[in-house]
Amino acid sequence: MSRSVENRAADKTSLDLKEFGQAPTMHMSGSTARIQLNRPWQHNPFEPADIQILCEMLKSLSQQTSVRVLLLTAQGPSFSSGFDLDTLSSDRAEECTRAFAAMCDLVEELAIPTVCGLNGNIYGGATDLALACDFRIGVHGCQLQMSPSRLGIQYYYSGLRRYVERLGLSETKRIFLAGEQVDSTTLLRVGFLTEVCESDAFEERLTALVEMLALRSPASLRGLKTSLNAICRGDADPVEINDKFFRSLTSSDAREGLKAWYGRRLPLFQDP
Repeated sequence: MSRSVENRAADKTSLDLKEFGQAPTMHMSGSTARIQLNRPWQHNPFEPADIQILCEMLKSLSQQTSVRVLLLTAQGPSFSSGFDLDTLSSDRAEECTRAFAAMCDLVEELAIPTVCGLNGNIYGGATDLALACDFRIGVHGCQLQMSPSRLGIQYYYSGLRRYVERLGLSETKRIFLAGEQVDSTTLLRVGFLTEVCESDAFEERLTALVEMLALRSPASLRGLKTSLNAICRGDADPVEINDKFFRSLTSSDAREGLKAWYGRRLPLFQDP
C-alpha cells in the first residue's frame, strides 16, 4: 500500500472515530473501576451496542471483590443525550429500552459505592442511570431535561421509582410533565446532584471522593448501601439489618478500624 493510500486510510479512520466515537470503556486503577462514555461529538447517546457492553461490564464488576468503587463519567461537553432516538423509533424499541432499564437496575444493585461524574448536560434515560448511582457530582452550569411528554411516550417503572424515591413526587412531576430544563443550582437543591463544583476542579473532586470511599471498609459500605436502599424502597427487614449491625461489631474490620482510630493511622481493611 502506498504512503498516500495509508494516509487516506488513517484520515478516514480518524474521521470515523470523530463522527461516531467509540463504545464505552472500563479502566481499572487500584481498587477503582472507571467506566467512560466515548461519543462526545454526538453528546454520548446510548446505542444498543453500548447498552450490551455496559451490562457486561457491570455484571463483571459484581463478581470482583477487589474493586471497591465505580466511577461513571463521560468525554466531551455533555454527559449524555440519553437513549438513541433512532432506536426508540425502530422495531427494536421495546427490546432495547427493556435492556436499558435493566442496565440502570444493575448499577443500583451493585454492592460497591458508585459515583457519577456529570461533566455536562444530561438528558432522557441518562438521568436514570445517574440516579442509580450513590453519588452525583456535577459541574456548575450543567442542565437536565426529561422529554417523554414531548415525545408522546411514558416511562418504565424502575426509572419512575428512582425519581420519586430520590427527588419526591412534586419534583418528579415537574421534571417529567413540564419537561423544562433544570439548572445545576436547582438539581442540587432537589437532591438530584450530591454536589456541584467548578469545571476546573471537577476531576480533582471526583478523585478525592473515589479515593476516600476506597479507604473505607468494603464490607461496611456494602452492608450499609444494601440496608439504605432497602429502607428507601420500603422493603427493608429491620431484624435482618439489626443482625448485620450486631455481627459487624465483632468483625475483623471493626477491630482494625478501632485500632487505626486509637493509633491515629489509616485503617487497612481487607477485601470482602
